[in-house]
Amino acid sequence: MARKTAKDFDQGLLDLFDKYVHGDIDRRGFLERATRYAVGGMTASMLLDLLSPRFAEAQQIPKDDKRLQASTVEYASPQGQGRMRGYLVRPTGVSGKLPGVLVVHENRGLNPHIEDIARRIALDGFMTFAPDALAPLGGYPGDEDKARELFAKLDQAKVREDFLAAARYLESRPDCTGKIGVVGFCVGGGIANYLATRLPELAGAVAFYGAQPTPEDVAHIKAPLLLQYAEHDDRIDAGIPGYEAALKANHVRYQIFTYPGTQHGFNNDTTPRYDKAAAQLAWQRTIEFLKKYLA
Repeated sequence: MARKTAKDFDQGLLDLFDKYVHGDIDRRGFLERATRYAVGGMTASMLLDLLSPRFAEAQQIPKDDKRLQASTVEYASPQGQGRMRGYLVRPTGVSGKLPGVLVVHENRGLNPHIEDIARRIALDGFMTFAPDALAPLGGYPGDEDKARELFAKLDQAKVREDFLAAARYLESRPDCTGKIGVVGFCVGGGIANYLATRLPELAGAVAFYGAQPTPEDVAHIKAPLLLQYAEHDDRIDAGIPGYEAALKANHVRYQIFTYPGTQHGFNNDTTPRYDKAAAQLAWQRTIEFLKKYLA
């Protein structure tokens, strides 16, 4: 059977799935409301299964790829709030220092897709670090539903501070040039925007469909930004006009792209919301941006 794409689903179902993914409704609520879209022998449970991630099928860079050296490392959480963990990846055969890229996950913690993203970026000549916000709760549990439930239990203010600490950890590593950037997706896109307001030394930030900072915080941004949005993403897109106005008012260097016909999460190639053409273009722009500002 050919892999499903967003075009195979009703927009109402995709909007419903987005609410489920972001915790606005629970699994039971999704299944009850999705029944109206279950036709032709399909059930609501089957629809949920079709929309859910397929990590193994989408993996681009194997964990044991000989071109990379990957490890799990720990760093301190601020204010003595325990230890955090992250996935650190470097290209092999490189003895000198490398620029660093912090990779920030969605609202499910450090799942296999984000680990794969970290490996993809590392192959372009960067040292990448992908922290797991769920580390204090045992880490990514291997199940997307459980991961979302755990993520909702986190203190989001602490999450932001933990990612700020991760950026400083990466920046201070002896094998890093001290020049770092950040790439984030969904919740991670919001974290990328946040870090740009807190780290004046940040070399660049790439935010995929991320929530925007307040106009007051935009005034603190010094780094260039690459902002990538989906066309069908009312929840996030509502903040674009105000963000862009604040960026212009504060003379921040930025590029903004909205990809026609796409859904929130269009870069995530583990689900039908993935849009191959848009994702490839967005990824090309991401790597070019990182090479321009971090090299």
